[in-house]
Amino acid sequence: MQDTMSEPIIKVIEENYEIPQLNATRKISALLPSDYYETDKRYPVLYLQDGQNLFHPEAPYGNWAIDKSMAKLKKEGFGDIIIVAVDHGEEERITEYLPYKHPRFGDGKGKFYIQFLIEKLIPYINKNYRTLTDFEHTGIGGSSMGGLISLHAGLRNPGVFGKMMIFSPSLWISKIIFDHTKNFSPLQESKIYLYAGGKESIEHLPNAKRLGTIIKDKMVKGYHIDFHFSINNEGSHSEIYWREEFPKAVKWLFYNP
Repeated sequence: MQDTMSEPIIKVIEENYEIPQLNATRKISALLPSDYYETDKRYPVLYLQDGQNLFHPEAPYGNWAIDKSMAKLKKEGFGDIIIVAVDHGEEERITEYLPYKHPRFGDGKGKFYIQFLIEKLIPYINKNYRTLTDFEHTGIGGSSMGGLISLHAGLRNPGVFGKMMIFSPSLWISKIIFDHTKNFSPLQESKIYLYAGGKESIEHLPNAKRLGTIIKDKMVKGYHIDFHFSINNEGSHSEIYWREEFPKAVKWLFYNP
């Protein structure tokens, strides 16, 4: 018999949440701790991109099964966070997650997407849910292009996102991100969890290693960064490997002092 007592509450905040910065709407969902309505506790928040691929069993490319992971973590004593899932823009996904101009994809709309997160969505979540609103308890994450925009958001907004969950980021599409990482000046200690697989595209792992080297160099120089780099040499660019990595990243980011 399946134990549903520790499974998170999946709440659709809105099917067509307005994003004025993009002149678009998106489905926004939240995974609340299983006992959310039975306590008055406040919780850290993790904002994840590509909501369609996070807990929907019929997702076309598989899914991270974060609801199952959070249930397991809850039983182990690690499940007390709120996760906000933002669906991507389908055919607009690359453009909306691209923070820079690109010769093939044109002017990226990533800066407007990040404005939406910071100016509208985060204040809405903080107003309507019992969240811990400070830098230390606010995280952002995603994979591939979702990983790229999450990294960019964390680097460019050092007072907002204290934790970054960056899986297989599409660093190839905008190499300027390396310069932005070099110039990153966290106001407080930032925690960065980076993952890459050894069987992704030819550039993915080398680019991730280059990014990791830059971050480690900043740590040596005394910047307030706590960094973990995870590599799965057998990992391909797919949800199945991000699903395996997700609970490890949650534990390290939110429960590793």
